Amino acid sequence: MALPKQLQNGLTPDELTFLAEEETVNIVPLFSMTKVRLLGGIYGPFVPPSATKVPLWLALSLKRKRKCRIVPPEWFSIDRIQALLKEERENAESFCLLPRRFIETSKVLLDVASDDLTQPSMLRSLLKDLREVRQAKIRIGLQSEGVMRGTYLQVTNLTPLELSELKPFLVKAMGIMQSLEPRRDDEDEDDNNNAVPGRDYDD
Repeated sequence: MALPKQLQNGLTPDELTFLAEEETVNIVPLFSMTKVRLLGGIYGPFVPPSATKVPLWLALSLKRKRKCRIVPPEWFSIDRIQALLKEERENAESFCLLPRRFIETSKVLLDVASDDLTQPSMLRSLLKDLREVRQAKIRIGLQSEGVMRGTYLQVTNLTPLELSELKPFLVKAMGIMQSLEPRRDDEDEDDNNNAVPGRDYDD
């Protein structure tokens, strides 16, 4: 069954964030409890100050209730993001490899658990710079010969959210460019060879 028209352009940022919340993170619980069975699995035990691994959505829920401290992922540190930003700036022809849910996860952690992060304002600034550098590369890529000919765009290492942001414009632009592409001689010959021969009728 075909999807409704409004769902055919791909997932929205909110839907991608929902999927990102299935990623697991470590938390330090501020309460004690044995293992708990939920629809997504069995989590715990929760024994402070020992860390335990839970889905991000559960960590965010407990954090909002002040029931835990979220341990940020290894990649979510000032040193690591500075290194990613440096790599991104030095490699003008390609995108550096980011964790798959990098943008969505970093945003919700900054929004909900900023007090669990080291220098959250610096993290936010570095993430903004990183996003801007990658978006500038995308804009340059959209002016490349491949896109101008309506054939391809280099998107290796783009995250799902970045692809979702790019897709509506890219699909439309490449469709227009392909429609403007002059037909090759061999395509005209193929059309002639595949044409149905006409019938001769006697008067």
